[in-house]
Amino acid sequence: MGEKSGESKAKTNTSIKKEFVKGDLAVYPAHGVGCIESIESKEINGDTMNFYMMKIVENGMVIMIPTSNVESVGLREVIPENEIPQVYKVMQKKAQNGDNQTWNRRYREYMDKIKTGSIYDVAEVFRDLFQLKLEKDLSFGERKLLDTAQNLLVQELSTAKDIDEMSMIKEIENLFQ
Repeated sequence: MGEKSGESKAKTNTSIKKEFVKGDLAVYPAHGVGCIESIESKEINGDTMNFYMMKIVENGMVIMIPTSNVESVGLREVIPENEIPQVYKVMQKKAQNGDNQTWNRRYREYMDKIKTGSIYDVAEVFRDLFQLKLEKDLSFGERKLLDTAQNLLVQELSTAKDIDEMSMIKEIENLFQ
């Protein structure tokens, strides 16, 4: 595996929250921003467990998350608006030169970063693929990953700033000019 930046690891858990309530917005790794629609109890193998019923904003998918597993699955609050400049700093750094790796190794590393749920890791993936796209054609898998990273970033940042997604996309694109 390549080197992990200490910066992203240090910030991964900055906004994990132990308990959510109905109506809270939260981020579920690799799926993006969702709304806690309810908290329900269900019996599973004779045990009663509580679940957050979370509806993903982008596609309406409902995810059941055991309230006891919030940290292990990486469910966290949307970053506060005052952290956005730090995310922008990550995006404005020079891409980590992954060009000496095979595309499938790069792809796996990017997928692992997206699955962490850290907006800083997602920002690194977006930055690296966006800059790579300027140099050469991306593979189909890399284009899909770039789209995924962009969608996750735009959803969370536009939610944090309380602006529409089109304005957020323009703001992100301006970082690269």
